[in-house]
Amino acid sequence: MTDAILIKVEQLSRYYGMRDDVQVVTQRGGQAENRVPGAAVDNISFEVRRGEVLGFLGPNGAGKSTTMRMITGNLAPSHGRILINGIDILDRPKQAKAHIGFLPEQPPLYRELTVDEYLAFCARLNRIPRNQQAGAMANAKQRCGLTEVGARLIANLSKGYQQRVGIAQAIIHSPAVVVLDEPTVGLDPIQIREIRHLIRELSDEHSVILSTHILPEVQATCDRVQIINRGRLVLSDSIDGLMQHMQTSSLRLRTRHAVDEQKLQGILGVLAVESVDDGTVHIKHRPEQNPAARLAALVVNEGWELLELTPQRRSLEEIFVDITTAEPAPSEDEVAA
Repeated sequence: MTDAILIKVEQLSRYYGMRDDVQVVTQRGGQAENRVPGAAVDNISFEVRRGEVLGFLGPNGAGKSTTMRMITGNLAPSHGRILINGIDILDRPKQAKAHIGFLPEQPPLYRELTVDEYLAFCARLNRIPRNQQAGAMANAKQRCGLTEVGARLIANLSKGYQQRVGIAQAIIHSPAVVVLDEPTVGLDPIQIREIRHLIRELSDEHSVILSTHILPEVQATCDRVQIINRGRLVLSDSIDGLMQHMQTSSLRLRTRHAVDEQKLQGILGVLAVESVDDGTVHIKHRPEQNPAARLAALVVNEGWELLELTPQRRSLEEIFVDITTAEPAPSEDEVAA
């Protein structure tokens, strides 16, 4: 089933600042007192299907790593449910973790081993039957472009190849879910391009969660994006939907000769005209009335010689900053106060 849900997260929360990081009840003066700690992750829910690459974005301290650690079973949630390939990771942790491959930001490599020695060790750790280990190693090396370096010491490999070895250990047991935490940090542009291509190939057989703060990574690699801020999901959308967020209701006009702003203002749909020092004109228009064709006709008729007429777009960085720096809405208690 190609659209099977391989990761399902329901109302996931993780509290901190208390003993055992959970809400506790104390007894004072004969009365129970609820002490609610802070939340590193606060009531987030999402799904990832087979064949999807989900980009998980957020500023430092937003809760990305905490969420990844809970999904991979390295940190217990204070509240909520995580299903990996239909298995509850709290009820059956060993079975659920068998369906997970994880590459931390710092790959768990033994640099004194060769690639083959390390992958053989990983195959045993993942309890791959002895008679299947050689095939699993060969498959992981082939998929990660490591076939020619099996006999080399990991310490002698480039950073890009060490990342490939880290990904190979994450997929050697053919898990349903692959979680990659900042997989391209520290790589050069060629290595980044190769790792991105590898991630796209992984999505053919796995669900992939890519945790990153590198915005172009999301656009180049992911099918969907989620932005987490202060422990809460503040945006969840497809890449196509994200592109819609990037659209604005304005045009950039550049001509060889000076324009008559009054005539531009008179075009149907135009709301405002703003000249820039370099001779460019920014034209704000009604979203439902794009005046591009009428503007082009006016420029031609007036002999201003059109050089550029392009829609303005907000960058992903601008959207990210707007969302993650917005002040949170006041609570009902704060409003009442």
